[in-house]
Amino acid sequence: MPGDVLKKRKIAVLGSRSVGKSSLVVQFIENHFVESYYPTIEATFSKSINYKGVEYDCDIIDTAGQDEYTILNSKHAIGIHGYILVYSVTSRKSFDMIQVVYDKIIEFCGLNSIPCVIVGSKTDLQQRQVQATEGQELANNMHAAWVETSAKTNSNVVFELCLGEIEKRTPSSKAEPPASKCIVM
Repeated sequence: MPGDVLKKRKIAVLGSRSVGKSSLVVQFIENHFVESYYPTIEATFSKSINYKGVEYDCDIIDTAGQDEYTILNSKHAIGIHGYILVYSVTSRKSFDMIQVVYDKIIEFCGLNSIPCVIVGSKTDLQQRQVQATEGQELANNMHAAWVETSAKTNSNVVFELCLGEIEKRTPSSKAEPPASKCIVM
């Protein structure tokens, strides 16, 4: 039956190097924390997520770290339904990069806003450089959801929040967002 078909969603996880993007993804997909750090080139994971009683077949793209000189790769924008932009609460520079990455996506897609979750990671560490109020304010300015989390302590609602942001922008009459340069409402 058509109602039993999984809704397909693509989510890109972006942010500076060493902010915990891969740790968040691996914790979510495999339910364990990776202590060692190996720089990610890029990896795509698939997982079914039940959100508000609906099953979603999600492809989660764990990207290499971005910096101000990185050119946004078109595969991080074309066909993507939602974005998770990660900074470390222990790094002011990674927090500042969130606006740069967000602006690159907006510019590439030619949109005013995107379905997005701003994530402050590494809350288990004590050397905080970014206050929670700053993360919340940035997310409010971007009309995005915001959360602080730790992959180490497995406090991870990030991907469900992203699905919520995607679905808020998908007209209820459409089961699937239309394919376009950037799949965003």
